[in-house]
Amino acid sequence: MYKQGWFTIGENRPLAREVYRMTLLGDTSAITAPGQFVNIALAGRFLRRPISVCDWREGELTIIYKILGEGTRQMSRMAPGEELDLLTGLGNGFGTRRGAAAGSKKPLLIGGGVGVPPLYRLAKDLAAEGRAPTVAMGFASAPDAFYEEEFRALGCRVLTATADGTLGTRGFVTDAIREGGAGYDYYFACGPLAMLRAVHGACPTSGQLSFEERMGCGFGGCMGCSCQTISGPKRICREGPVLEKEEILWPTQK
Repeated sequence: MYKQGWFTIGENRPLAREVYRMTLLGDTSAITAPGQFVNIALAGRFLRRPISVCDWREGELTIIYKILGEGTRQMSRMAPGEELDLLTGLGNGFGTRRGAAAGSKKPLLIGGGVGVPPLYRLAKDLAAEGRAPTVAMGFASAPDAFYEEEFRALGCRVLTATADGTLGTRGFVTDAIREGGAGYDYYFACGPLAMLRAVHGACPTSGQLSFEERMGCGFGGCMGCSCQTISGPKRICREGPVLEKEEILWPTQK
């Protein structure tokens, strides 16, 4: 169940081009799984901003966000000591012991842009279980890349792709997976819809995909972020953002 509470900014600093890392101090007891998100209220903004949790411990959480509009730009200007109203513990998160994931010996984590942050805590959890994963990350360009060394410090093998070829493999994250010879028996993915669709088609194993979606309330009340699955519509904010590969019905491409 989600909680509402006030958090104090401990740190808010640039991490990559237009990307910031923020630590927040407060009650993190509602956060239970990697892949969950928080919904942040900002002064003068009607809707909260949903941001994935990168990592957490008792009393502290870390988020990584990109400036995509006036709300996130407002966040980037906030200083340590300022307070934010957060809803925490939102979404279902990834499950390392759920279904086919439980038997995985060689997990692969796939992230695109700001879909990378929630994979960090997932990598920590898998490493703690003795299953240090391979991590494949895709960015537009070298100045946009982040957290390569942080993943390596966990014992992960890291594959990187950039669209312009300035870092790692030239192309998309699926190119890095193919050219890097990533051997895997299950995958976890988070990123924009086009990337998730490409991963769904390119990766033959079972997997869990975390969807990015525009949200109104963030806790299932408005039905504004629903998507179609084999068992009917599911709300990305409530039954998601993580869905099993086999249940996803992709919209028809035009």
